Amino acid sequence: MKKTYSAKKEDVKRVWYLVDAKDKILGRMAAKVASILRGKHKPIFTPHVDTGDAVIIINASQVRLTGRKAKQKVYRRYSGYPGGLREVSFEKMFKNKPTTVIKLAVRRMLPGGALGHDMLKKLKIYADDKHNQQAQKPQVLEV
Repeated sequence: MKKTYSAKKEDVKRVWYLVDAKDKILGRMAAKVASILRGKHKPIFTPHVDTGDAVIIINASQVRLTGRKAKQKVYRRYSGYPGGLREVSFEKMFKNKPTTVIKLAVRRMLPGGALGHDMLKKLKIYADDKHNQQAQKPQVLEV
């Protein structure tokens, strides 16, 4: 009988990927990026170990939504106090912080807790086409 392989933190070889978000659909791109961050594209994927790779997203200010979501989408957060519900429309958040829109989309597709937090640390998002990770020699990833 063969034993099930379980990856260890030391066994994981990390690769850096570069994603150009120009004219990409937000949800589809975020789903692919979350899968890469989680490591589901690798044969050594183990659910309780961070086996994923790092991702750099450029041109975050040029991502798009389909249909009427750009007008209807609302981001909500709640402080826990009465009257503490805050709502921000997609248009306003995208105009002020386009990187936050992508970060929230990816974060909500990752597992909660410390494991998801560690995966999110490997995500770098830039509003324009310049990034600081040239030393990592990222591979271009088509989404």
